Amino acid sequence: MAKYDLIATTAMGLEALAAKEVRELGYECEVENGRITFKGDEAAIVRSNLWLRTADRIRIKVGEFKATSFDELFEKTKALPWEKYMPENAEFPVSGKSVKSKLFSVSDCQAIVKKAIVERMRTKYKKTGWLEENGPLFKIEVSLHKDIALLTIDASGSGLHKRGYRAGQGEAPLKETLAAALVMLTNWTPDKPFVDPFCGSGTIPIEAALIGQNIAPGFNREFISEAWHWIPEKVWEDARNEAEDLANYDQPLDITGADIDHRMVKISEENAFEAGLGDLIHFKQMQVRDFTTEKEYGVIVGNPPYGERLGEKAAVQKMYAEMGKAFAPLDTWSIYILTSDEEFETHFGKKATKKRKLFNGFIRTDYYQYWGKRPPRNK
Repeated sequence: MAKYDLIATTAMGLEALAAKEVRELGYECEVENGRITFKGDEAAIVRSNLWLRTADRIRIKVGEFKATSFDELFEKTKALPWEKYMPENAEFPVSGKSVKSKLFSVSDCQAIVKKAIVERMRTKYKKTGWLEENGPLFKIEVSLHKDIALLTIDASGSGLHKRGYRAGQGEAPLKETLAAALVMLTNWTPDKPFVDPFCGSGTIPIEAALIGQNIAPGFNREFISEAWHWIPEKVWEDARNEAEDLANYDQPLDITGADIDHRMVKISEENAFEAGLGDLIHFKQMQVRDFTTEKEYGVIVGNPPYGERLGEKAAVQKMYAEMGKAFAPLDTWSIYILTSDEEFETHFGKKATKKRKLFNGFIRTDYYQYWGKRPPRNK
């Protein structure tokens, strides 16, 4: 099988997690800002789409070169082997971005790349007129950074955060990729209780259940590259069978999601059923200050309101203080809270064991981690 240069793009701060996932799939990789690069065959394209929980999308690198003039961009794009990927009737829109580069007009760069690919395809397929563009879709991106042009083809389609289970959502939904990362950054294992006291549309508990039963996050969705002639159907079939075999549907789980808003509880339940996990996750309406439990050695993961809006800050900080009181007796529990409030520890009433900088969309946040006592070793 052919080898391809692959890129898994990620949100800032999640690169190390995504790289760990790529390595667990069996591929050596390099970590860069916002992306993981690795080499792999057709099966690698399919398996990384199906399995990566924290990556945004999978791209195939067609070429990378320096370009400081439109002529250079045209000639070097035309020199790349586009016919290796696309049939003569491929539909190929070109998107673009440019950062700190001489070629700063994105629309011009897109038009030149498009024109160069058309020239190349006409020559290779011996066509004189228009290319039909009524075949499978190949989304091409030209990305310029400090005069280096990177040309890629998107192998995912919709972003990988679109797992296919979100029927409804609240007004500030957490991306599924970030929700999975929040779970993966804890010490939770599927045999421990797991609670999200601010569950919103249920994303964190659902991602925890998928992780707990080792269900591939892309199992219930389609990908743009399924329509490409050079990835045989059997490769997709084999990868989905592998995912089915590796899923541990018999793993019992103790996962609870709670929210102050009964409408969000209902949406969470619907989303969990859409994900095929309706019987595994328990949702209830509750204020965080009312949380109590007799269970031990559990994990709490929460993405509470941040108080970003005018006039909300005082109410949110009061809620952080109430949360601190409610969680204080839980000395065997580990608690993980994501918020942009830099005074969180003061209001919560306790300094975090560790904190990690993450971005929730464009909001810079910290992930405050409070580690509970370790369970005693079995004699």
